[in-house]
Amino acid sequence: MKYLDEYRNPAIVKKMVDELHGITSRNWVLMEICGGQTHSIMKNGIDQLIPEKIELVHGPGCPVCVTPLEQIDKAIKLAGREDVIFTSFGDMLRVPGSEKDLFMVKSEGGDVRIVYSPLDAVNLARENPDKKVVFFAVGFETTAPNNAMAVWQAHRLGLDNFSVLVSHVLVPPAMEALLSSPQNKVQGYLAAGHVCTIMGWEQYLPIAEKYRVPIVVTGFEPMDIIEGILMAVRQLEEGRHEVENQYARVVKREGNRPAQELVNRVFEVGARKWRGMGEIGQSGLVLRPEFAAYDAEKVFELADIEVNEPEACISGLVMQGLKKPYECSAFGKSCTPQTPLGAPMVSSEGACAAYFSYRGFKKTEA
Repeated sequence: MKYLDEYRNPAIVKKMVDELHGITSRNWVLMEICGGQTHSIMKNGIDQLIPEKIELVHGPGCPVCVTPLEQIDKAIKLAGREDVIFTSFGDMLRVPGSEKDLFMVKSEGGDVRIVYSPLDAVNLARENPDKKVVFFAVGFETTAPNNAMAVWQAHRLGLDNFSVLVSHVLVPPAMEALLSSPQNKVQGYLAAGHVCTIMGWEQYLPIAEKYRVPIVVTGFEPMDIIEGILMAVRQLEEGRHEVENQYARVVKREGNRPAQELVNRVFEVGARKWRGMGEIGQSGLVLRPEFAAYDAEKVFELADIEVNEPEACISGLVMQGLKKPYECSAFGKSCTPQTPLGAPMVSSEGACAAYFSYRGFKKTEA
């Protein structure tokens, strides 16, 4: 297929892989910060093509996976109300809460609906004035503009029966949190291409300088990822720590300014808890006070919920790059896509789901 096959060209991939083998002289640890990249790496066997000295670890780049258990339980509580139409993207419905998931709530009679855009939820609110419509606003910078637009539209239309349950997180603070950890072993990042489509890559400059790590904005096709790895390893071998843009066909340095302005008009930065990682300061988006009427946590007076992660689940360690999915004793046993203990096993961008789908139960090293 034109514009797709050209980024899967075996001859070009082989040339870059050969160069990578030729320049790699030391052990290096790189983290891809996007779940879509993780799945592409596993699906295409990229981790098996590169030199053994290069270890790829998987970061907290799956928005579904990092949504905290407490927020899932709040969603389940809202979805069970008779006066609520609870809307969400489909990938959130099978994420386990502390006792059940949204699909189970739907099977019990809750009005839970899959939508393809938050604006679909706004339309539902217009069409159902006797119901309260809630949209589960989850994601990184990539989905924030759409969710901001939904709130802006609801405000413009004067809808008083629409609200959002917000669980937005930001990538750069998480990268810093990992790099500043005493357990950190990451020496370079493959940055998420879709996130940078919105935010650009200027925010990475101080991170690269402070922690002296190369950061390469990378796409999702095999050629993209191999070239991103090659660019990062070149820097490491040469002792450089710069921000480079492999995904130049999509990402601009400044990002998408109109989208950023819309997000900043509706949201402000605040602390946010990440599933398996705890609270990270200034790592999330919260609605500005002037849009409090659209904040589901305030509208429904949802109290803080304290719940514990399943002890057998090591998803937090996987998303910090400290463990691989197959190192979990529950992987492929008590934790499968049909019976997930954590979101990384059920999400389409989860690292555990990638290993299960493309490697089965084999405990093969990269």
